[in-house]
Amino acid sequence: MMNDNNSAQHQLQTLMSSQNLCHEQALFEIDAQGNWFYQQGPLPDKFSRLFYSILHGIDGQFLLITPVERVRVEVAAFPLLIVDYNVVQDGRLCLTTSIGTEFIVENHHAFEIQAQDIFVSLPRGLSAKLGRACYYRFVDEYLLDSD
Repeated sequence: MMNDNNSAQHQLQTLMSSQNLCHEQALFEIDAQGNWFYQQGPLPDKFSRLFYSILHGIDGQFLLITPVERVRVEVAAFPLLIVDYNVVQDGRLCLTTSIGTEFIVENHHAFEIQAQDIFVSLPRGLSAKLGRACYYRFVDEYLLDSD
């Protein structure tokens, strides 16, 4: 079983490094509000979710990776914007993004705080930023003293 897992990871690494880019220019864009665009036209959320499932962050670049091609994605700030979160069992948080994807993180300590952003790291080299309303809610709930 361990051999199969190592083989699968090796195949994924080979795929990520060996495929040429489909186009030199980015065909997809994600703006600072988490909206997806394809060749400057808005992409419906259902397609954004589909393409998100093959999005990877590698060496500071964002790429859609399939078995036959890689496509560059231009990201304004963060690839995902968190629009809501809820505490679930054992203090874990369920995060909801602007395109309707959901993630579970262990607790509020999973977030990193920068000067103007609060974000969380996600699988495949990706990250998500708290949207404005979530940002202020998070600050109020987890960062301000309740004295």
